Amino acid sequence: MRTTGGRRAALPWAWCATRLVLLLLVFRVFSLPGADVTTDVSVIYQGWAGVLRRGTFPLDDVTWQYPPAAALAVLSPDLLPFLGYAAAFFVLSCLADLVVFGLLAHAGRGPGRSSRGAWIWVAGLPLLGPTAYARYDLMVTAVAVAALSAGTRHPRLMGALAAFGALLKVWPALLLVGAARLRTWCAAAVTAGGGAALFAVAMPGAFAFLAFQRDRGTEVESLGGLVLHVARRFGWPGEVVLNYGSVEFLGPYVGAVGKAAVVLSAGAFGWLLLWRVRATRFEPHTPADAAFTAVLLFTVTSRVISPQYLVWLVGLAAVCGCHRASRTGRPAALVLAAAFVTLLEFPIGFAHVIVSDTYGVSLLLLRNGLLLAAALTAARALWRATVPAPAGPVPLSPADPARTRATGR
Repeated sequence: MRTTGGRRAALPWAWCATRLVLLLLVFRVFSLPGADVTTDVSVIYQGWAGVLRRGTFPLDDVTWQYPPAAALAVLSPDLLPFLGYAAAFFVLSCLADLVVFGLLAHAGRGPGRSSRGAWIWVAGLPLLGPTAYARYDLMVTAVAVAALSAGTRHPRLMGALAAFGALLKVWPALLLVGAARLRTWCAAAVTAGGGAALFAVAMPGAFAFLAFQRDRGTEVESLGGLVLHVARRFGWPGEVVLNYGSVEFLGPYVGAVGKAAVVLSAGAFGWLLLWRVRATRFEPHTPADAAFTAVLLFTVTSRVISPQYLVWLVGLAAVCGCHRASRTGRPAALVLAAAFVTLLEFPIGFAHVIVSDTYGVSLLLLRNGLLLAAALTAARALWRATVPAPAGPVPLSPADPARTRATGR
């Protein structure tokens, strides 16, 4: 008990120490090698904010590929007018991080709960380096963690928060995969419908992002991109360009690779649907385990695996870790390892990734391999924990009359 109490007491200190490092990185008191990851905030986000303040979405900017509520995250630095845009964004990211930490620390208390989830968050987020605070994905993850923390005790709140998260960045809709109550789905539908209608009426171009997303190609850090990296080393004539706001491949067969990714995503959806039909054992931790598995599956099959996607996975792994009965320990460890390799790949080694050299391809192979292994192990654990095994033939005892007749004894 003393050891457990000591670990809990160390949590706030560990959070403060690691977050101080992140703040020093995003404020560029000292820098990591590689590209400056903060320019997305100081240039792109700030430019979008100027357009959004005029009451419209950035319709002429194909890099705007987010649902309408993303405008709230982009405009959030206006809440701190005494700071510059980028500084205010980083401070708000830190506050969102603190909210997640508080939710996880609280969720880890009580019978059947564990502080492991809070430790996963405290240790996992810094493994991504400054990227964690330089994208609005941390704010979305805070909403997702709040939704899963509401869980079975507050099903309507869970549904409403999941829907609001989906209006911020789509993926929190997957939190509903493991929701067992109709009230959760109804609350999600009402929130999503009402929010979408409000944005559509209030601001032109609320859903222009759908066309921009449709036209995206295969990003260099994705699983499909890894195939093209290897092909490039064997003479494939494609090239790497900045396209639709990300670094993507263009050239022969890129379209085929993108379609293969869509097929894999459809397969992941089909597996989740089959799981939901077959699953009969739902425990308090099942919604979190299912959400973690679903987001992992759609991440590894996506045409884009940006570094900030790991923020989602670390957050969901942390929620699972708050439950002692959760079987996601191994995939969570794989995600943490993938987060560290992601830091080595971006921003530190991104120049090697762009040119597809041995070091860059090796980093991608390791990172994507870890994520694929995490997805498969999480799916296997979820299935075993919730789907009853098929009934086999009943073994006959030596004295069974049927056995006696069959053997002639």
